[in-house]
Amino acid sequence: MNRPQPNEYPAWGETYISKVNGDIFEILSDQTKSLPALFRANADKADYAYAEGKWTLKEMLGHIIDTERVFAYRITCFARKEQQPLPGFEEDDYVLNARFAQRDLEDLIEEFITLRNANLYLFKSLNEEELNRKGIASGREINVKSILFIAGGHIIHHISILKERYHVV
Repeated sequence: MNRPQPNEYPAWGETYISKVNGDIFEILSDQTKSLPALFRANADKADYAYAEGKWTLKEMLGHIIDTERVFAYRITCFARKEQQPLPGFEEDDYVLNARFAQRDLEDLIEEFITLRNANLYLFKSLNEEELNRKGIASGREINVKSILFIAGGHIIHHISILKERYHVV
């Protein structure tokens, strides 16, 4: 699948889409193994935040899970020709109200794996016409294919942050 063109997504999407190199479905599938492995290897840091007011590892994983759900919902809506604009979401408020710090890290890891694997059935079922369908989310037009790439790039982005700021291995 060709990568999305800049006119198919809002400018903020470039942050994530630019990080995706290779087959998007392979990347999305590989993330069901690589992301859990990273968190498991750093389980001793589950409650660590690199600075005051920053998310802990568990909170970051919870954010990734919430974002995966939002992206999958948007993909479903737009692939099915939803005409209503979809709201945005404030990631910090979601994390603040989710109680991820009280959750078990392994449960969060398994939740991500289950969620992504379920979403892959939807993602892989989409044909070219469905991938090119678009809608309005957060007040901006975006197509389904772009959301797929953003979903993969979003995790690549957070893995970089984990390595650079949390010093995970």
